[in-house]
Amino acid sequence: MNTLTVKSVKERLQEVKDERDPFLAQCGEDPRKSVQALAEKWLKKHAKEKALKEQWLNMTAYERLSYKKGFRLIAGIDEAGRGPLAGPVVAGAVILPAECEILGLTDSKKLSEKKLEEYYSRITEEAVSIGIGIVDASVIDQINIYEAARLAMVKAVNELAKAPDYLLADAMTLPIDIPQTSIVKGDAKSVSIAAGACIAKVTRDRLMAEYAKTYPMYGFEKNKGYGTKEHLEALAAYGPTAIHRKTFAPVQSYC
Repeated sequence: MNTLTVKSVKERLQEVKDERDPFLAQCGEDPRKSVQALAEKWLKKHAKEKALKEQWLNMTAYERLSYKKGFRLIAGIDEAGRGPLAGPVVAGAVILPAECEILGLTDSKKLSEKKLEEYYSRITEEAVSIGIGIVDASVIDQINIYEAARLAMVKAVNELAKAPDYLLADAMTLPIDIPQTSIVKGDAKSVSIAAGACIAKVTRDRLMAEYAKTYPMYGFEKNKGYGTKEHLEALAAYGPTAIHRKTFAPVQSYC
């Protein structure tokens, strides 16, 4: 073992696939601290990958059950933007191929903006089909945010280029004649729903960044329409815009 240089050890470790590999144990017992550190690094990376694969297995349980029932085009649907004072509510519907593996994809609220963008790219590359539904503030004011979110999800399903034969929806039953399952906190339990949530969130964030160019004083590129201090101060100073939800407090008081 001592005959191998540290560089050679590093290269050899890249070929190790199993934590029970004798070479890994030898590295851990090597008197050189640098070699021990390489072994420790390999073990940490392996543990992380193992955890991500276990998470993926858990989050594909609904999909695997649906495949066993004979369904093949399973769409996961979720929305983004129920809580903001301004901007639309956006839904994403995604059909992922059965063989895909996007490790780390989970509840969008647990992912950074950078990670969401990365997953958005992966999903758009690998998805069988993606549909996006957008319902603007004026409609939200007419039918309420719950019904608007449902409408956005229905629109997203209808925008899919391939018609799904099964739906997995986040905490919502959709008025569509397709077999479906509603899953509470579905974006943390189903990869298809998590994919739909990611598409919805990134799409909506990009829309709010565009609105920020029209209404620069509100900081929409940062707050995405949520009631931050900056947003509320601008609302008090300039009043509501065309994209504000007039039925939402405190926007109501400035109309």
